[in-house]
Amino acid sequence: MRYRLAIFDWDGTLMDSAARIVSCMQAAARDAGWGELSPESVRNIIGLGLPEAIATLCPGIDAGRAELLRSRYAFHFVEGDTTPMRFFPGVEAGLARLYGTTGQRLAVATGKSRRGLDRVFRESGSGRWFHASRTADETRSKPHPRMLEELLAELGVDVGEAVMIGDTEYDLEMARTLGMDRVAVTYGVHSPARLAASRPVFTAEAAPELFDWLLG
Repeated sequence: MRYRLAIFDWDGTLMDSAARIVSCMQAAARDAGWGELSPESVRNIIGLGLPEAIATLCPGIDAGRAELLRSRYAFHFVEGDTTPMRFFPGVEAGLARLYGTTGQRLAVATGKSRRGLDRVFRESGSGRWFHASRTADETRSKPHPRMLEELLAELGVDVGEAVMIGDTEYDLEMARTLGMDRVAVTYGVHSPARLAASRPVFTAEAAPELFDWLLG
């Protein structure tokens, strides 16, 4: 294995959930009376914490309407929207391979809420693979590196022994700020050129390629 600790983003890196996020955010904005949000603008904020995402999508929004939009997004994501979400091909097999490697540690650093991550852990049965996780509502949102700092401290791993894997510049920039190696995946939401600006040590075009590389 190349690293003692592999830290994964969730949406767009492990799970193909962008279409669900876009659909729910657009519906929530309409419910809150904000108007129509373009798919491109919503895809751009995937990876941020929800308050930061709303502030970016809706500049100048007042606190009351922002809270309404947040609550309607949560409703649509959990109950009102049936857009399917699945792991990208090869992810489950790859995580199982990494988890079965002696000394390997796995973690998640995500813009999801704790409630949302725990829900998807339960529904997908994937929580057993991860030794630790951080969500945007229990620490600082990406691209601030605090969630990575907390994961390193919890698992007792030095920054040089860890890698951050993600599909957005927010993932890669929080790792670069900390001096941590970073790997880009191009099958998520940000373009290859945008990811390259963060100077990843490796770029994967598909999940099996990613896991083969992580396993050396």
